[in-house]
Amino acid sequence: MSKAKFIFVTGGVTSSLGKGIIASSLGNLLQSRGYNTTILKLDPYLNVDPGTLNPYEHGECYVTQDGAETDLDLGHYERFLNLPTSQLNNVTTGSIYKNVIERERKGDFLGKTVQVIPHITDEIKNRIRLLESEKKFQIIIVEIGGTVGDIESLPYIEALRQFKFERKNDVAVIHLTLLPFLSSTGEIKTKPTQHSVKTMLQSGVQPDIIVCRTEHKLNDNVKNKIALFCNVDYQSVIESINADTIYEVPLLMLKQNLDSVVAKKLGLKKINKINNELWIKRLKKFKNAKEEVTIGIIGKYVELKDSYKSISESLIHASAFLEKRLTIKWIHSEKINIKNVSTHIKNCDGVIIAPGFGDRGIDGKMLAVQYVRENNIPFLGICLGMQIAVIEFFRNVCGYNNAHSSEMRPQTKYPIIDLMKTQTDIVNKGGTMRLGSYNCKLNKDSKCYEAYKTEYVKERHRHRYELNNKYKDQLIEKGMQLVGYNETFNLVEIIEIRNHPWFVGVQFHPEYQSSFIAPHPLFVSFINASYLNK
Repeated sequence: MSKAKFIFVTGGVTSSLGKGIIASSLGNLLQSRGYNTTILKLDPYLNVDPGTLNPYEHGECYVTQDGAETDLDLGHYERFLNLPTSQLNNVTTGSIYKNVIERERKGDFLGKTVQVIPHITDEIKNRIRLLESEKKFQIIIVEIGGTVGDIESLPYIEALRQFKFERKNDVAVIHLTLLPFLSSTGEIKTKPTQHSVKTMLQSGVQPDIIVCRTEHKLNDNVKNKIALFCNVDYQSVIESINADTIYEVPLLMLKQNLDSVVAKKLGLKKINKINNELWIKRLKKFKNAKEEVTIGIIGKYVELKDSYKSISESLIHASAFLEKRLTIKWIHSEKINIKNVSTHIKNCDGVIIAPGFGDRGIDGKMLAVQYVRENNIPFLGICLGMQIAVIEFFRNVCGYNNAHSSEMRPQTKYPIIDLMKTQTDIVNKGGTMRLGSYNCKLNKDSKCYEAYKTEYVKERHRHRYELNNKYKDQLIEKGMQLVGYNETFNLVEIIEIRNHPWFVGVQFHPEYQSSFIAPHPLFVSFINASYLNK
């Protein structure tokens, strides 16, 4: 395979414009034209990875197959491309500096003064080239996090300038910017975009394509103005108008010819006919669904819905596949008490207890699990959600009233959930949990086997605590089925309750392996059960 082509995606004016969605949509289109495509995220924060970041600040931490804790944008990449990413697909400033400083301590720089330029910028470029060295990809999209002009982003923009200079014919730059609409004058204002591009130019980088986030369609006058003052041709001014769903964005970008313009900029001579019929079919089913299903998601970070992004998207994938109109009811676990638990849940066709750490909101989750178990409401517990289901069952069905997790109650008499043996000697917090994909063997007499239709599956994990095998017999005796195991570690991965419409808890995170084209079988089974149990 020849050298890869690179597309850099930068953002200006304001954060949260959707660089990740634009990068994912472009990747989707290029992949649909037959190009092997992947996406790399460059994050400008000093944390080595987002594993220890508060979800209120950063949203969810996404986990790759090889156990990297990464930015949530990698979830978008996988959901749009239906391909796994790895630790190579996420780079943070923290990891860049950490590597450079470790090399300096080893004496790799032969006594030279270590500086941002060239040493940090060289490291950034090396990390970009690592994906190319795998020789799997024809096109690599590189999303630079943050906003152009931020001090944190400057080393990345300089690295981009150098990279573009070194690989002139292999690099295209897309700049995503905001076009605000002033209702008082009825005008779309281009000045913020002009200033944003000027900031790029001051760093020596000329964008090749301007993607304009807007609430209103752009007329020729606006496009011509942006083209003139931002040094791009008219065809390179791309309208990105608000969409009903993120899964519509690839088709909107196709209408705007984004992929064709990019291909031209990169000198790609052969543009294959696009093959995205399945995507269009799935989107049509999603938008035309009539039959409704309501799912309650119970967690302690529901104020910021990005904290559970992969779960909500997995529900969308499954409901689109089944042609059901999905309503998500967000329920804060701290607001649930014994008096109002029925009020919170009564309109839900199914309930998910979301993953998390710590004891905040635990009591509300416990009451919710008891209610759905006793009232035959379909239930899916993920990671901590499974652990809560086990604790509740052990307390209220097995009769061990003081049972708890040693994470929340270190001195509990009955630690039905306990620290994994492999975690006992770990001191550092970052990147030290049980992470990545592990095997799970399914009992054939289980709802999970019916969903997966295979005996062995591989799922991604992110946890320190597990079901304590000491108490397995008591659980089984009272009717809890332990239907999924990791044979290597003798770890219970999946629990079910037989005499229930659909009650499943999983120690792993199925939401990390769902995509719009290939919804996860557990979510499909859960949505179907929730609809049938209405």
